[in-house]
Amino acid sequence: MRTRRSTGSYEVGRAKRAEIIEVAAAKFGAAGYYKTPLAQIAADVGLSEGGLMYHFPSKKRLLLAVAEHRFDQTAHWWSGVGPASDPFDIFRGMVVSSLRFEREPGLIELFVLLSAESADITSPSHALFAERYERTITDLAALLHSGAERGVFRADADYLAIARETIAVRDGLQLQWVISGGKVELARGVRDHALRVLSSIVTDASTVGPDLLPLNLNAVLLP
Repeated sequence: MRTRRSTGSYEVGRAKRAEIIEVAAAKFGAAGYYKTPLAQIAADVGLSEGGLMYHFPSKKRLLLAVAEHRFDQTAHWWSGVGPASDPFDIFRGMVVSSLRFEREPGLIELFVLLSAESADITSPSHALFAERYERTITDLAALLHSGAERGVFRADADYLAIARETIAVRDGLQLQWVISGGKVELARGVRDHALRVLSSIVTDASTVGPDLLPLNLNAVLLP
């Protein structure tokens, strides 16, 4: 049985770990992974570099934890979009989350870095990315199906294929954003592709236009 003291130590350790991830996400987001030394993160959370490595044995392990945090954060932003929502909020949410990531360029670089590494099945990031990709695609397809059930989207479209393509375009644009040094407009590219997808699946073509998906962080009140 865990004693009160050991339980307290566990909670303190978990809180410190969460603090390290938050600080690392902010540092990586602002300066990038390679330009952020572990010593700087450690100092910001009141630890020595050795103390930080007690929680994360390597910088790569911390990077993976930040990536998982990013996935969870994105899922939180999407938590307000469900089957009962306006079906177009699915695509508004994509645009808004892309706008948010443009404000944290280092996190886009982090995601691209880990995406490439996850292609190696022996990499610690492989299982995380494989599971999260399939979950994201399945959830997106389900939301699109709900729009079809309400008569807003066509009933005969292959929504699993559309979801997979949509995620591929979003992530491909993130790669191009990194390679171009930010010259590629991530959110605009996501918005323009979403409008093309919508034009092909809506039952009423008059509902689709640029004003439907504004490039505005206030377009959808995501949590």
